[in-house]
Amino acid sequence: MSFWIVTDVGADISLEYFKKQRDLQILPMPYRMDGVEKLYNVQDEPSLVQFYQDLRAEKTATTAQVTVDSAFTCFERLTNEGKQVLYIGLSSGISGTVQSGLTARDMVLEKNPQAKISVVDSLLASAGEALLVHYAIQLREEGKTLEETVQWLVNNRQRFNSWFTVEDLNFLFRGGRVSRTSALLGSMMRIKPIMHVNFDGKLIPMDKITGRKRSLKALAEKVQELSNLKEGQTIFISHGDCREDAEYLAQQIKENMPNIKDIQFFTLGPIIGAHAGPGTVAVFFTGDAR
Repeated sequence: MSFWIVTDVGADISLEYFKKQRDLQILPMPYRMDGVEKLYNVQDEPSLVQFYQDLRAEKTATTAQVTVDSAFTCFERLTNEGKQVLYIGLSSGISGTVQSGLTARDMVLEKNPQAKISVVDSLLASAGEALLVHYAIQLREEGKTLEETVQWLVNNRQRFNSWFTVEDLNFLFRGGRVSRTSALLGSMMRIKPIMHVNFDGKLIPMDKITGRKRSLKALAEKVQELSNLKEGQTIFISHGDCREDAEYLAQQIKENMPNIKDIQFFTLGPIIGAHAGPGTVAVFFTGDAR
């Protein structure tokens, strides 16, 4: 039996990508902009223009995890229709979203013990989570069962690499990723940190690069150094309203690795964008390990 794949907007899946898929559901997530409560759905992608204008105007955005009610409603509807469900959630290292999914699953099973719902912690964020979803879709299309797909995801999620750089260190300071002093000095010296999502799904600084172009080239070098396969691989790039920089990174990757299968672009939604800020560029690919 086939199954539905459910994820959340923390994966930053684009509306274009979503519309091309079958049996895929994306859960919304709440956030606040200057104290005003909002709910972001994948269909709200056009609103990201205003979202980044607000961030650049120094308005404050805060985020929350997927609500249990949202996950429960989705899981119950699908299982009541006789569907099996695979939920791939935003990393537990940065969000309580997976816990919401687990709680919702248990609530459904209390009412319907025959329901089949699997919850997988992606240990990834943004288009890294989306790339894991992408592979799950491929496995389903190959005829893999729910159980086989879950096993593959758990066995291979530590092969998914996430590397990114930011334009404004103050967003990382607000999120507790760097100190106030580091943010101030880094901004004065034009330092662009190279960040990484580790084995626990948490963001950690790995390197400091001076200058924007150099930081983007450093990301391309990470892809060349760590990716496996070297040929025929699909790479996802997400960005905080800076498509030209994302395309520059893609160009650098293609020059180093001309036989890449495909590079797809995604815009950071409010859940990740609130913490990374405008100008963030991130690249996601598979390697031997993270």
